[in-house]
Amino acid sequence: MSAQSRSTLEWQQLDSAHHVHPFTDPKALTKRGVRVITRADGAYVWDSDGNKILDGMAGLWCVNVGYGRQELVDAATRQMQELPYYNSFFQTATPSQIELGQALAEVTPPGLDHFFFANSGSEANDTVIRIARHYWHLKGKPNKRTFIARTMGYHGSTLAAVSLGGMPHMHALDKVLLPGFAHIMHPHWYTLGGTLSRSEFGIVAARALEDKILELGPDNVAAFIGEPVQGAGGVIDPPETYWPEIQRICRKYDILLVADEVICGFGRTGQWFGSQTFGIEPDLMPMAKGLSSGYLPISAVAMNKRVFEAVNEGGLLAHGYTYSGHPAACAVAIANIRLMQREKLVERVREDIAPYFRARLQELADDHPIVGELRGSGLLAGLQLVKDKAKRTIFTTEDDAANKCRDLCLDHHLIMRAVGQTMVLSPPLIITRAQVDELVSKVKIGLDLTARHFGLG
Repeated sequence: MSAQSRSTLEWQQLDSAHHVHPFTDPKALTKRGVRVITRADGAYVWDSDGNKILDGMAGLWCVNVGYGRQELVDAATRQMQELPYYNSFFQTATPSQIELGQALAEVTPPGLDHFFFANSGSEANDTVIRIARHYWHLKGKPNKRTFIARTMGYHGSTLAAVSLGGMPHMHALDKVLLPGFAHIMHPHWYTLGGTLSRSEFGIVAARALEDKILELGPDNVAAFIGEPVQGAGGVIDPPETYWPEIQRICRKYDILLVADEVICGFGRTGQWFGSQTFGIEPDLMPMAKGLSSGYLPISAVAMNKRVFEAVNEGGLLAHGYTYSGHPAACAVAIANIRLMQREKLVERVREDIAPYFRARLQELADDHPIVGELRGSGLLAGLQLVKDKAKRTIFTTEDDAANKCRDLCLDHHLIMRAVGQTMVLSPPLIITRAQVDELVSKVKIGLDLTARHFGLG
């Protein structure tokens, strides 16, 4: 049924009657009425009332090549016509699965040449947990099971991935989490750095990992996991001293290093992967979202030689999903990678559009009374909302400034996301300079109206 076949009210009533939304207060949504998105093209989406909205979040951090790319639609169509589905459980594979592995080996950091396919970032991180623990069992160290992650880290929403992540509101839903997961401070200098310089704070935040390893005992710790830039936790980019020290500590205590590239991967930071931007050499690297630019669900876990050789010699790998390496999703992912290579989108982000995007946002951050700092890397950005710029006084949860700003931006046809008291952006990699100007202009309107609401404008 086409979007035009019903009115917005009819769609809203049907949605309220049958659809349970993720990360949403159902009662509040029913009262407000869902916004129904009906079509999209490039960097824009349209709702059922005909409003053209600039998508500053690329869907959910994922539509890297933009909407309406016929090459990806055609790839899915061809594959669905030829072989719509087959599994990879029983010593079988499909051409698109095999070719996607080859394509990924071309763009992932050196040494990450082996890939396990799944369907989402959550599944990829569940896979990471199982593979890492399996690896240490094979190496004769079965007690190395605990994962260390970070507060405000996001690694998915399955029970295992929630336990792995460090999001308080997600922990609260379950009350009791799975055992075998520990957390250390997240490296946000602006809120946690105090009087330390960024460089000094980076070392302090990284050494929290060493303290936790020693507390738990190195023989009990399987891995450390972190996003190169924390995405859903508020676009937290660490100081330049942070990742080198994290890596040193992992190597010192023989702890596997996992770089969660679900958001940072596929050009978002100006390199193919955030690991390359920050000089990380991971043992395991989960990826999703930008792998297919969100056109079909797919994820993967890359393994380095060390991990793969142990798994390869370890007998049955009793793990997988019905749709691991779905042929159509793999075909779309291949087409997505080839499109990015052909149009040099990663180079464009690094050399052109990201520097322009960040410069325009920095101008806004410097001048606006309720923006304390601009964070992020490449086409990932976070604007910290503050009551007092000089004192770094952040709005409280009760103020709810970020959600207020988000709604005001949407009223002016811009999709931004509110995370805590931060406004975040992750636009498609194909966004133009003119669209960046439009985006910044609409962000400013949202910020101005928010400041006025709190008597700070």
